[in-house]
Amino acid sequence: MASDKEVYVIGAGLSGAEAAWFLAQRGIKVIIKEMRPLQTSPAHKTDKAAELVCSNSLRSDDASCSAIGLLHQEMRQIGSLTMQAADATKVPAGGALAVDREGFSAFIDDKLRHHPLITFTAEEITALPPADQSAIVASGPLTSPALIQAIIAETGGECLNFFDAIAPVVYKDSIDFSQCWYQSRYDKGDKFDYINCPLTEKEYYDFVDALLNAEKTEFHDFEKASYFDGCLPIEVMAERGKDTLLFGPMKPVGLTNPHNPDVKPYAIVQLRQDNKNDTLRNMVGFQTKMKYGEQERVFRMIPALRNAEFARLGGIHKNTFIKSPIVLDDLLRLKSKPHITFAGQITGCEGYCESASVGILTGIFKFCELTGRSAPMPPASTAFGAVYQHLRDATNINDYQPMNVNFGLFAPLEPQISAKGKLIHLKGSQRKNAYCQRASNDILPWLDKISTLL
Repeated sequence: MASDKEVYVIGAGLSGAEAAWFLAQRGIKVIIKEMRPLQTSPAHKTDKAAELVCSNSLRSDDASCSAIGLLHQEMRQIGSLTMQAADATKVPAGGALAVDREGFSAFIDDKLRHHPLITFTAEEITALPPADQSAIVASGPLTSPALIQAIIAETGGECLNFFDAIAPVVYKDSIDFSQCWYQSRYDKGDKFDYINCPLTEKEYYDFVDALLNAEKTEFHDFEKASYFDGCLPIEVMAERGKDTLLFGPMKPVGLTNPHNPDVKPYAIVQLRQDNKNDTLRNMVGFQTKMKYGEQERVFRMIPALRNAEFARLGGIHKNTFIKSPIVLDDLLRLKSKPHITFAGQITGCEGYCESASVGILTGIFKFCELTGRSAPMPPASTAFGAVYQHLRDATNINDYQPMNVNFGLFAPLEPQISAKGKLIHLKGSQRKNAYCQRASNDILPWLDKISTLL
């Protein structure tokens, strides 16, 4: 045990929670400094740790052919607090792992606040910690302006901004079920996982026109809106072409309308369960920067939502991240101040579980630093290693952007040769399965090393 050691964790989001949990479970005292409720952000609504602000979905949970599902599996194997909470509060969502938002946050908040080696302090940090405070900055993509300025001053301005949008949430009992039906796409998962709201061709193009003409949130002249492609506002997608949404969140494939089975819907809006009691449904892929009044007007053009009541309207907020490959070292420490480690989305990872996984990595790295050990690095063939490699890859540093875990970040597969000496080209599911199988084997020696960190 290392109870004479102490670490400050700035931020109680997913990455901060994971870092604090990993350290405290191994005898390190942790002081979590969280600015909420003294100071809030444009997206947060509560003062609880690990609040999910954009979506209640952690995406695919399939570890056999999905990079994010594989990351879920690896996180479970390492004892992730995020995955404990997700498994305890999951709600139906087909092949995706979706959670009850409030229950998920409450689970993690309770675990942290009742750990004997973790102390919570409500405090907004406005400067980087001094040299005598070992710290992990896990302040997230909504880091307070004062702390961001301190980081910019220290890193020489190597920070970038992008804008992240939030999807609306609808009260389920306000949906017109005569105009929609339950079904998972291609009947994968339980039929009640998604509510499908169809539109005719005219309704679709009228809807797109309304999207394009609606009043939007405006930014200051000095702000450049550079969106992450995985979280584009619905109207930004529509600006790329009026048919774009038909190949994105409004694609009509894999679904049959039982109210009119002989007529194929021209477009479909899906609503996914947002809480355990299934009283709330979020509009899948409908992140938006429209003003509130415009959202109600435009989204009620969808026939099933003509009388919809919204529990939460969409919103947009600025995310900030640093150029990790050039300002951080291999242990994700600030090169100019190595007592400070950075974790989570501020490093340039993207996604709930990716952020949490970086929190786990920084917990590992900080523990090894404090106890004089050599930190075991995750293999590049694993999901943990893929997320880590993105944070270290300076190949296109001028265009460094947040990134979800994907097989393109993994170490390439070894060439496979047939019995006749010909190169075998794996495609589609075969290729994904090969990545997952290799990772499932390669992760084991690394997990064995992590298990010795006591």
